[in-house]
Amino acid sequence: MKQYKHRDHGIGELSDADHQSLSVDWVRVWPFVAIHLLCLATLWVGWSATALVTALILYLVRMFAITAFYHRYFSHKSFKTSRPLQFAFAILGASATQRGPLWWASHHRFHHRTSDTEEDPHSPRHGFWQSHCGWFLGQRYFETNFDLIRDFAKYPELQWLDRYDWFVPVILGVTLWIAGDMLSLFLPQLETSGLQMFIWGYCVSTVILIHATLAINSFAHRFGSRRYQTPDDSRNNLLLALITLGEGWHNNHHHFSGSARQGFFWWEIDISFYLLKIMQWCGLIWDLRAVPERKKWAHRTGTKSTVVEEVLS
Repeated sequence: MKQYKHRDHGIGELSDADHQSLSVDWVRVWPFVAIHLLCLATLWVGWSATALVTALILYLVRMFAITAFYHRYFSHKSFKTSRPLQFAFAILGASATQRGPLWWASHHRFHHRTSDTEEDPHSPRHGFWQSHCGWFLGQRYFETNFDLIRDFAKYPELQWLDRYDWFVPVILGVTLWIAGDMLSLFLPQLETSGLQMFIWGYCVSTVILIHATLAINSFAHRFGSRRYQTPDDSRNNLLLALITLGEGWHNNHHHFSGSARQGFFWWEIDISFYLLKIMQWCGLIWDLRAVPERKKWAHRTGTKSTVVEEVLS
């Protein structure tokens, strides 16, 4: 029987209840399955330049909301911003259909504290399926761990987004459908429709976005280079960095997770950081945390990273 370490049970054989908590909860995850099946409707609705551009823009905007705010802000507090902008980007992040900001950040913080150990929910050491999407499809990690996100859980608007995480994605999907119908009526030369805009703009764009984000869990701990001697298996991967706007510099990130910049060196493309710098120049955010020089050049001295440095202050 598979060995698995639990936060409260230590290491031992999985009980029947443990197996059930790790197995797919089909009742709760049917929307996740449905959105994948709806992508097949592209064969029926066809495509148009309007629908494809919409899908691309929504992918990039929502990926930035996930990488810069769900990850670097809510999970690691790598910069500061105002409460209105915090909520605005929480909404954008919620539109990516990756649940609410409190749920996302709390589980990510737990990942950093247990990275690639038996307790890590999505370590590739548990297998590709578990690390990529199996971990959040079961019952065990369905709830938000508020003990790990008390700093942001004090905001009722963020708690509301967590409780009703389906609301923003539904609004986005309905808006795209209505917009497509309006374009079909008033600008028929664009050759789109409500259903086509919904399928491409929401379903296809969201599915690609979800799996690009999940690839950091399943691939960035297996494929790539290791500059720093971290206690986990994190890797730097240029391809993943490009498709996730900078998240692929994962070994850098696990070496010093508090940095707003994950591409530590000028040649490491980190689009999310470039956009954050622009936002800082505009006064929208401030206090971007940098990588300390001793941490940045630790690979030259052979200094190893420690688990303590991965835990949020």
